[in-house]
Order: sequence, then structure tokens, then C-alpha cells
Amino acid sequence: MEEEYESRRLRKWEELDADILVKIFHKFTVFELARVCSVWRTVCCDPILWKTLDLSHMRSSFIKIPLGPYVYVERRSDESLTRILKLSMNLSGGNTRTLVFHFNLFLSDDQLTYTAERCPGLRRLVLPAWNRIKKTGICKAIRIWKDLESLTMPSIANPPYLFTEIANNCSNFKELKIMGPFEIFFADTLITCLPNLKTLSLRCSAIKREALIKILDGLKDLEVLNISHSYLVELSGWQPRKKVIVRELDERILEKASRLKRFLTCMEHDTCVMCQRTENDEGIVRWYKYDEDDWKVDEVSSLHL
Repeated sequence: MEEEYESRRLRKWEELDADILVKIFHKFTVFELARVCSVWRTVCCDPILWKTLDLSHMRSSFIKIPLGPYVYVERRSDESLTRILKLSMNLSGGNTRTLVFHFNLFLSDDQLTYTAERCPGLRRLVLPAWNRIKKTGICKAIRIWKDLESLTMPSIANPPYLFTEIANNCSNFKELKIMGPFEIFFADTLITCLPNLKTLSLRCSAIKREALIKILDGLKDLEVLNISHSYLVELSGWQPRKKVIVRELDERILEKASRLKRFLTCMEHDTCVMCQRTENDEGIVRWYKYDEDDWKVDEVSSLHL
């Protein structure tokens, strides 16, 4: 009797409706999906499960080094990421549309291009750490991601090569989030390469006042601008090499921003904890010091994770 009951019980699990399994698996992480039995492996390939590949809780094991790329990733950590990417890409069947990486997950060029080749229909990329990614790697990925619409990235010193690739290959690109200082050169590059940008988030950053004015003047199609918990920097008129922190928006900026559908601000440095963190960290927020998911927050709903 016990054997007969056990047989019936196993058949029930095997015959569980696929739609129910998909709903259950939707709550799983990629690590948990990797452990399901072979009977359910086919269900794991359902496109609904792979629209978003969220690796925001996976971090590299690394040490900081004094020269570029400024981090050394431990070999086993790198191999673990490669295994996860291969498993995910095999199960996803090219159906991933949103890809999210942690700010301390340091991809190599090979890992990035491998992923790009296997999810060519990507529309949103959240990649805060570029230490190990070279110009050739990111440009190759961008050429594959023709449908890319949204990018979250760190501030980089030489943005023209990247935004030129996006302009030439991603006709639907409309949304950008920069995590780090926003300089005049960056603003000029955006205006030149991505004049049709709709949404820009510069939250928790040190923003050159002139760069902000350039954005408001030059990005004619911009609809949403988020500078919450940021502060402005301008050069002193008396001491050209001295930077002055500006904690209030003047009438000139407010007037220029009035054309936007949404202009999101918070510069309450006396009372706002996040504003204080930005200033204490000198415009490059050390997210590792704070709550695990703080870096995912954005006042723009489409950029919030």
C-alpha cells in the first residue's frame, strides 16, 4: 500500500500544471531555478521567467589594487559568475529583456559579450561597475543590443565612444541613469550624441552647475530629470581653482527646468540623510556602507529596481 501511495504521489507532482509551476518558479532566484529536477527543467525555460535576469544580489570576491582596473577578482568568484551566466543564458532562450548587475559585480569583457550574444533583444541594462570592461567589450555589446532603451551606468571619463555607439545602433534609446559625478564634458557629449533623450537621472551625485544648465538648454526632448540628493558645484569667481558647493537651485535653473514634465529634486542637506551621504562621500556615494538595496532606489519609477 505504501509503495502504491508513493507512486500516486510522485505522479501528481510530475503532472502538476505548467502554468502553476511557472507562477511558483517566478518567485525563485536563478540559483534556485538551477536546482530544480529534470522533470521541471522544461518549465524553467518559459520566457516569462526570464524577462528580467536579476543578479543584483551576486557580488564578486575581490581586492582593491592601486592600478587599473583597480580591482582584482578572485578566480573562483569569476568562474562562479561564468557558470551562472551560462546557465541563465541556456535556460532563457534569448528572452531576457532586462539585465541587472550589482555595483560590486565586476564583469569581464568576455562575460559581457557572451551575455550580449545570447540575449540580443535586451532593452534595459543596469551595470554600475565597469572596472574590468574595456571600450571594445562594451561597444561590441551595444552593437548587438539594437533594442536597448535604458542604461544605468557609472560616470566615465571618456563617454563619446559609448554614446556614439548607442546613437548609431540603438534607435529606441530614451533613458539614462548616471551613478557618479556629472561633468561638463559628459553633458556636452550627451547633447551631441543623444539629443532625443527623454529621461535622465543624476541622483546622489556632484553635478557641475554649468553641466546642468547645458542639459536643460541642449536636450530639447528631455521630459524627466532627477537630481534628487545631489549638490551643485561651481568654480569660485575669486579663486578659479576652488570649487564651491551650491545647495540651492537659483531662479535661472528653475526657469529652464519649468518646461520639463517632471523635475525631481531634494537638496535638504540639513535634514535628508541621503543628501548628507552624497555630500559626505564627495559626490561618489560609497553604497557598500549603507543598506543593501539603497543603490537600487530611484525617484523615477521606470529606473527604480
